[in-house]
Amino acid sequence: MPGPARRPTGRDVARLAGVSQATVSLVFSGPEGGHRVSEATRERVREAADRLGYRPQAAGRQLRLGRSGMVMLAVPNLLGPFFGRVLSGAHEEAHRRGLAVVVSSGWDGATLAEAATAGRFDGLLVCSPDDSQLGGLPDATPTVYLDADPALDPVRPTVELDVGGGMRAAVEHLAALGHRRIGHLRSTLSAHTFRVRQAAFEAATEGLEVLEAGVSLNEGAPAARIVARELLARPDRPAAVICDDDVVASGLYQAAADLGLAVPDDVSVIGIDNVPVAGLLVPPLTTVDLPGEELGRWGVTALADLLEGRPVAAVPPLPTALVVRDSTRRAG
Repeated sequence: MPGPARRPTGRDVARLAGVSQATVSLVFSGPEGGHRVSEATRERVREAADRLGYRPQAAGRQLRLGRSGMVMLAVPNLLGPFFGRVLSGAHEEAHRRGLAVVVSSGWDGATLAEAATAGRFDGLLVCSPDDSQLGGLPDATPTVYLDADPALDPVRPTVELDVGGGMRAAVEHLAALGHRRIGHLRSTLSAHTFRVRQAAFEAATEGLEVLEAGVSLNEGAPAARIVARELLARPDRPAAVICDDDVVASGLYQAAADLGLAVPDDVSVIGIDNVPVAGLLVPPLTTVDLPGEELGRWGVTALADLLEGRPVAAVPPLPTALVVRDSTRRAG
């Protein structure tokens, strides 16, 4: 029987990258050594390490630097499927950088401040924060905000999504199909991302008839089903509805079935997020794709730069895209 595969070493990486073993050590030693190597060489060494599956012995390095090697990803709702996409991207990038990601929800500013100052985590990734969850973080805490208002803290980096552009694309799609009365199941959460969606919806629907209802995203599809049923039971019900996320859209599907309405023959539906459930609904859901994996990757990249004392490059809002499936049709 063959023995276990040999783990790749720094010497293997050096041979593949065409550099010395000392250079490989410098690249993975942090800013104190990495700054002595050109960016092109650092990238070549990292690519070689990725190809070989090489992972530096991070524990000893973290100990020397007085770090835990762990970062916290704080999300408002652990059950929200979009945050699974964010965690996937964050975990992938963190693994590449010798870090570990711990996810937490149900937090507030005081909880994050305690976690940051107790030495358990080297830094924080705060995703889609609600207004009530902000405040209280020490200025020295390495923090990156994801899907948040860049004005939250001018000092701390923010990685945004172009959610406004996504909402405009959704409205324009329905208008192009001839819809003039558009419903909106909007989130009741006081988070920047939902304020941006609302502002974009209002601007894009100017001149159209609008019917709106608020729904708690944290209560999921059952709450959305109740609110959607009330919206669709109106005598002036909209023949097209945009939902602030795909889980809410699934609740609207259920409400339509309750009332004997068909999607899209009686009501066209658009969601936001493009989580796996969107493609599993019948018919598959037209939705705005929010690149959660990219959000997580860029967040960890920015946080790693903070931790290693490098300047954090500004990231333009990550582009969103309308994914057209079978839940929308031309107005009858």
